[in-house]
Amino acid sequence: MIRRAFGWHRPLMAVAALMAVVAVACLVGGLVDHRVVTGAPVWDKPAKFSLSILVYAVTWAWLIARLPRFRRPAHVVGTVVAIALVVEQAVIVGAAAAGTTSHFNVTTPLATVLWGVMAASVTVLYACALLTSLAVLRLRLPDPALTLGMRAGALIALVGIGLAYLMTSPTAAQLADFHGVSGAHTVGADDGGPGLPVLGWSTTSGDLRIPHFVGMHALQVLPVAALLLGLAARRIPALAPDRVRVRLTAIAAVAYLAVVALVTAQALAGQPVTGPSPAVLAAGAAIAGAALLAAGIAVARGGAAPSPDGAGQPSAASSFAEISSRSK
Repeated sequence: MIRRAFGWHRPLMAVAALMAVVAVACLVGGLVDHRVVTGAPVWDKPAKFSLSILVYAVTWAWLIARLPRFRRPAHVVGTVVAIALVVEQAVIVGAAAAGTTSHFNVTTPLATVLWGVMAASVTVLYACALLTSLAVLRLRLPDPALTLGMRAGALIALVGIGLAYLMTSPTAAQLADFHGVSGAHTVGADDGGPGLPVLGWSTTSGDLRIPHFVGMHALQVLPVAALLLGLAARRIPALAPDRVRVRLTAIAAVAYLAVVALVTAQALAGQPVTGPSPAVLAAGAAIAGAALLAAGIAVARGGAAPSPDGAGQPSAASSFAEISSRSK
């Protein structure tokens, strides 16, 4: 299985393997090195980025291996992505080893150059993700709901990655009293305040890392949701028709995008994830209520029941068989 996985896209899978090693090294580093940078243990950021890059690399390797068209140019683009990911993580790990921050750091000429290199690598990464996402739009699998989940996940992930650029502009406080930091992920306070365990998201102010994280991981959440619907269709007849699962996947995608917009607005308003305003709570309830209502209607309007033997209905199993056959 591991050998087959490495056949999806060797450079990206090599990056994933490297990130697994780096993540373990960072965890060990956190046990023996107790330095703190911007309010967090120095090895927390490289550890979290290692895991995020690992998941991102594996996901794109898997998708590229299953493209029906443009697989060769997508493979080249994937290799560029692999290089950009390694460059970005090298800067992050190097900064941690030096006991400083990688992001927004322009305190010295070297730090400025490294931040510029990392920003350039992220820009290259975004451009490559855009190109590969366009190729994913041509992807067709036996299960149309899974196809939609992959397409929608790729597009919403582009939005999530793009939201990172909201963090790169200097804040008003930084412009008024510059100390070598240009940009911030916290809105309404300095970076490094109290945060959630593990994730580190601010519990006192808005945090732009939240919409970035939520949006970017649509690439995994929506396809997995579609797969789960396909598996559930084996036991729940109401989910068996293709159009029902497609509608439910579309509803999930729209609701997910609405959540990304909501947490973005919440962060920009300076509200912590642990202290949403009544307006944010109301909007969240409205999104959940509308999604549940739409899902109920979609199931109720399902249409003719499938034949007893399931003929004509692409199942999750057939989707797995199809996507597993596209490994070269």
